[in-house]
Amino acid sequence: MSRRQLERGAALRGMVSPDGIVPLGADFPADGSGPDADCHILHLDMDAFFASVEQLRHPEARDRPVIVGGTGPRSVVSSADYLARARGVHSAMPMARALRLCPDAAVFPPDGAAYRQASEAVMDILRSVTPLVQPLSLDEAFLDVSGARRRLGGPVRIAAMIRERVRSEQRLTCSVGVAANRFTAKLGSTHCKPDGLLLVPTAHVRGFLDPLPVGALPGVGDRTEQTLARLGLRTVGQLARYEPDLLRMELGNKAGTRLAALARGEDDSTVVAETADKSVGAEETFDDDVADPDVVDRELLRLAEKVGRRLRASGQVGRTVSVKLRRADFSTITRSRTLAESTDVAREISAVARELYAASGLRRTPLRLIGVRVEGVAPADRAHRQLALGEEDSGWRDVERVMDQVTARFGPGAIQSAVLAKRDENDV
Repeated sequence: MSRRQLERGAALRGMVSPDGIVPLGADFPADGSGPDADCHILHLDMDAFFASVEQLRHPEARDRPVIVGGTGPRSVVSSADYLARARGVHSAMPMARALRLCPDAAVFPPDGAAYRQASEAVMDILRSVTPLVQPLSLDEAFLDVSGARRRLGGPVRIAAMIRERVRSEQRLTCSVGVAANRFTAKLGSTHCKPDGLLLVPTAHVRGFLDPLPVGALPGVGDRTEQTLARLGLRTVGQLARYEPDLLRMELGNKAGTRLAALARGEDDSTVVAETADKSVGAEETFDDDVADPDVVDRELLRLAEKVGRRLRASGQVGRTVSVKLRRADFSTITRSRTLAESTDVAREISAVARELYAASGLRRTPLRLIGVRVEGVAPADRAHRQLALGEEDSGWRDVERVMDQVTARFGPGAIQSAVLAKRDENDV
């Protein structure tokens, strides 16, 4: 998070009245008829993401300030946890200065692979809620949960469920803003950081925005802020009441039109799901550690179904199947196998996943979390399946497409994993 973002966050926390804003812990009707009824956009922002991942990897640093970045003479801070931020450390600050402010900090070099892995796990949680997920970076994303309300309840309940899953499954915290549009939802998540949830009901959007400094609006840099100050516009409320034509004359047609709309809480941009997945996966954290191989096998089958369904929904196939197995002490191993042909068939994915589990050496080891992932993903129309001479297509892809249609209409519980499991047993 940049210094400017930190300043905006401080301005939000210091100037926004809580009137009409529903904070973390508020109770909402299960049918989604509360004040969040039309607030279907969520913005999730991980808290001090890189630093938090390093704290997981280095438990000995948990009670110390954590800074991520290089240690060379010209190195800068990539990320800092909230203990370090409280002492004035922020991203893009020279590391030498950061260490003068926080000499007892634990400093770790950036590990992009570890952050990508943690990000993929969080994004998998989001995509298990709705396919309409738009990642903005490794540590933040927009979600449109309008299609998940019948199954999971209102937006605030969904946001609370996501936060709990991120906490329990990944041991990380996040902040979530809930609103009727992307712009307001993102401001909401900034306002409630760290580790918060904030709903901005549509009826109270202006009350939420008006006291903010104009610098809280996206696209308002130092130069634009100076121009607005010259016009006597220092708060969003003042900007919202300013004549739009005069604003366009000062800032240009495009920038003036957009800022005038944002100041009034208007944003018609939509959540655009990411289409170029490099991998598709699903994970499950058990309430109690599981050592029974039969239970793990059944769960691997269920996760493979989710992965196959997501692949088919996005028109993609993949060649490499991997499993993640996390022990009770949080140590984690992964195993993978590349197939001869790309696939989107859950039965094929689950067969490989269970074989990888059987060969892992952890077949009777208590497990806290398991995951299934298909990598090397590409559009299905570019990966033609070639049958060997005399081989017949098993028809499982067609069967699973029919199951997709039933699931889409009646929900994931309409078809139990036991159906596929039983058929699989009959084929042995």
